[in-house]
Amino acid sequence: MTPMPQTQPHLPVVLVMAGHDPTGGAGLVADAEAVAACGGWALTLPTALTIQNCRDVQSVQPVAPETLLDMADALADIEISAIKVGLLASEATLEAVVEILRRRPGVPVVVDPVLKAGGGSDLSTPALEAAVRRRLLPLVDILTPNRRELARLAGDDCQDDTERAVALMHRGCQAVLVTGTDTPEARVPADRVMHTLHVPDGDRQWSWPRLAGEYHGSGCTLASALAARLALGESLVSACEQAQAFTWEALAHGWRPGRDQRLPRRLWRLPVATADGESRS
Repeated sequence: MTPMPQTQPHLPVVLVMAGHDPTGGAGLVADAEAVAACGGWALTLPTALTIQNCRDVQSVQPVAPETLLDMADALADIEISAIKVGLLASEATLEAVVEILRRRPGVPVVVDPVLKAGGGSDLSTPALEAAVRRRLLPLVDILTPNRRELARLAGDDCQDDTERAVALMHRGCQAVLVTGTDTPEARVPADRVMHTLHVPDGDRQWSWPRLAGEYHGSGCTLASALAARLALGESLVSACEQAQAFTWEALAHGWRPGRDQRLPRRLWRLPVATADGESRS
């Protein structure tokens, strides 16, 4: 007799609000894979549809805020343990996301401020960034910008990353995890990547070996993995560390479908099927 499969009595649910990337390297597909790989279940609400490939984004179409709110309402009876927010392509979409967050008080909120595509295309405007600072930051538990995004959100009055992170925390954000993959500080060795967690009572840094090549979707992977670890009940520091370790492995196991950016392979632990029907790790 074939044994019945065992079922998981409870999976921590992460509500993800982000854009859809057809390549699967970033966006909702990346978010759902990262959450699943870290032991959670993702509910996905698209904030925008994009036309893009592994080089760059050609165009972005925001989802109507009414549609976003209706989708959230349909999920109102599902318990949510964490929320991850990614691409916000319009102020109207941002307002809908703010409303959804207000309906889920007490749930940890992770925001990956997607301001520019990996290929260089701008995905935000000064007005939208001002709305993020004014409307979204007071609802955020942890923000995960790279150093360029941190500088854009904090403004020109700050002198260094610490001042920038403190400025954002003064606007209501509880913590900032700054990633150093894009423009590393001069003091960081060329073969290392430094990430820094800023919290009101100090900071914490991690150093990782720098991987060769360029990657599409590393920020989405990190933020969603972090949300999943928080949904599992881990402390902020532990969740940040585990999310970084997961993301590094996903990048190290990544693949390059053409000559452009590599894609993180978040499900690298799954066996790969071969043409002869066999599977390998």
